[in-house]
Amino acid sequence: MKLVTQASSAQVMKPQGCTNFKLRQLMRRVAQYYDAELVKAGLKVTQYSLLSYVLKLGPIRPGALAQTMKMDASTLTRNLKPLIEAGWLVLGAGLDGRSRLVSITESGREKRQEAQRRWRVAQDGLNERLGIERVLALHALIDDALELLSPLEPGVDDDPY
Repeated sequence: MKLVTQASSAQVMKPQGCTNFKLRQLMRRVAQYYDAELVKAGLKVTQYSLLSYVLKLGPIRPGALAQTMKMDASTLTRNLKPLIEAGWLVLGAGLDGRSRLVSITESGREKRQEAQRRWRVAQDGLNERLGIERVLALHALIDDALELLSPLEPGVDDDPY
């Protein structure tokens, strides 16, 4: 009978492959799942997220919105444009002549509500496909990893869904 030393045991337990790559693969797969439902409401996942954040936090300065959503200002501007053009969001005057505020319109609220029903279908389908226990474990692991990797200010990453 061969005894396993601690060193060889640690080598066996070492993760294989790139964690970043594996997470990106998972994220793409999950995003495709949600996108397939949200497209039925005429939105992408990123657009649904933007509508949800603005509904929850708005009216809000674009810089604060970008910071809260963990995206750079140019990405936010690019993602806001189609929602503003569709009439779901408006970019209006802020408290002074130099500032702007993003707000959701009534048609934006309706679009977000329609998309939320599609999001719920995707969420329930994913829960069914993966199993509730696995989804709960995944959420717990993600929450733990987020806490360990970058302690944030309270409320910064609150889920707007």
